[in-house]
Amino acid sequence: MQYRRRLRSRIIISFLLFGTLLTAAFAIAALMLRGYLEDQLIGRSLDLEIDHYVEEFRRDPASDIAIFSRIQGNVFSERKLALVPFAWRDLENGVHTIVDDDQSGGPRSYQLAVRKFPDFWFFLQYDISHELELRRWLVGGLIGVVILFSGLSALIAFWAASSVMRPVADLARRLEGLTGSHGLDRLAPHFADDEVGQLAAKLDDYASQLTHLVVRDREFNADVSHELRTPLAVIRGATELLLSQNELPEKARQRLLRIERAARQSTELTDALLLLSRSERQSPAQGESTEVAGVVDQVVETHRAAIGNKPIEVVIERNAETHVDAPAAVLSVALGNLIGNAFKYTPEGVVTIRVESDRVVIEDSGKGISPVEAERLFDRGFRGATATGKGAGLGLAIVVRLCELYGWRVSLAPRDGGGAVATLSFGAHP
Repeated sequence: MQYRRRLRSRIIISFLLFGTLLTAAFAIAALMLRGYLEDQLIGRSLDLEIDHYVEEFRRDPASDIAIFSRIQGNVFSERKLALVPFAWRDLENGVHTIVDDDQSGGPRSYQLAVRKFPDFWFFLQYDISHELELRRWLVGGLIGVVILFSGLSALIAFWAASSVMRPVADLARRLEGLTGSHGLDRLAPHFADDEVGQLAAKLDDYASQLTHLVVRDREFNADVSHELRTPLAVIRGATELLLSQNELPEKARQRLLRIERAARQSTELTDALLLLSRSERQSPAQGESTEVAGVVDQVVETHRAAIGNKPIEVVIERNAETHVDAPAAVLSVALGNLIGNAFKYTPEGVVTIRVESDRVVIEDSGKGISPVEAERLFDRGFRGATATGKGAGLGLAIVVRLCELYGWRVSLAPRDGGGAVATLSFGAHP
């Protein structure tokens, strides 16, 4: 089925069907015309000959009437009508086609002209076995011609399809060559001013507009991310300076710690968005890997404010020492969204975070999600039925983009007994 959907195959099949049907129609028409003309010619000839036969017999019944080798005449008087062959007795005047068995027992075909008078019955018999044999040979020959012309049609169809599709295939190859290309190589100059050339020109215009939009979007994201670093650095520096004072009241220290955590979280998010805007996969500095358990501890402390006064117990299970080849900021953003949602949507109970050898699993005992919602929560802008607050539904979409950039996998599923299970896998399969 896939082969038939291709444009080239459609041209080949259409051309082949057209050639075959046209040749078959011509062959059938030739057979029908030949049969009709042959029957009419033989019948007309026999009709004239039997009139001549009757006239000659009436003139001199005792004379020998000249008959062709394949034409036989028979005359039966009224006293000898019992000798008339049974198949001839009920025939009306005219020409009839008869098939019966000859003396050898094989089928015999002939046309019989009949003239019946009260005193004599005249029959003129013409053997058409030879014509039928020729007709069979003609049918076989025409079938061979149909097959031959179908083969020629197939060859012409392949050649025509290749000629027609060559510019389209060339356009497809050039488009494949542009994939991942940094420069914009125009397509239209490589094609003639025909339909394919017009398509190439439209693709050039579309590619130019799309490239302009992508470049402008990347530049905007990069500029915003870069400009945000300075005020965030100022905020973090100021909070560190204030936290260094020994006489600082405890309530003010806690508020400064929250400001410091929010500034650090904003810095990590800015770095992650900058990587996404550049579609750049960056490893940690000096080639070292990021230790997952340490990032989990840091993310839990950063998002403890989301727990507030809710009776929630946070359990961190370190079942393996896991490292990933990614910056701590990227891992922190990915885990922060998953852990932050678990804290946010769990009114009471336990949030368990397990660090496995190739994944991090977050289980909560909150309101839970439905299987239908689980499939759509990673869509940009989608929020579940139990979502609260004024979120834009972008956090999980950012996690998916980071996973695509680093080859990770993320999933959400309902938890047995209530709640949800989020899994961030660093291997090929979660």
